[in-house]
Amino acid sequence: MFNVREDHVTSPVSGKDYHFFVIEANDWINVIPLTRDGRLVCVRQYRHGIQETTLEIPGGVIDDGEDPLEAARRELIEETGYEPEEITLLGCVSPNPAIQNNRCFSFLATGCRRVAEQNLDGTEDIAVELIDPADVPHLVREGSFNHALVVAAFYLFDHREGG
Repeated sequence: MFNVREDHVTSPVSGKDYHFFVIEANDWINVIPLTRDGRLVCVRQYRHGIQETTLEIPGGVIDDGEDPLEAARRELIEETGYEPEEITLLGCVSPNPAIQNNRCFSFLATGCRRVAEQNLDGTEDIAVELIDPADVPHLVREGSFNHALVVAAFYLFDHREGG
């Protein structure tokens, strides 16, 4: 899932030598999927790190050699069974550039319709929920959406060109 490397570097500012640890991980994707009738396809799943069930959008790891767009399509159908008519890149953020080397790409998937059953990994237990996109700001404020990368994806969605 990740590797940790130790870097020995000289600061370009102070000239002092430092040791840094970097978590090397594959890039990730998030998908904001909207159905043909404008509902948001969400996933609810247990997250062991915080020992809570969270409301999120579909997302996951980009496999080695996989294109981010293809990873977004794959994760969307695996986690929800929904397939989009169109999918576009909203933007990319660095989850924690102080200690991680990976990025998270956020996509908008429109015209989504259910075409398959979920195809979950062994540790995934995901319930699919359809919500009104107008409820997202309230759900962020009340903490229902509390995954920072999901909130970042909604920010990119709200501030997209032509949006």
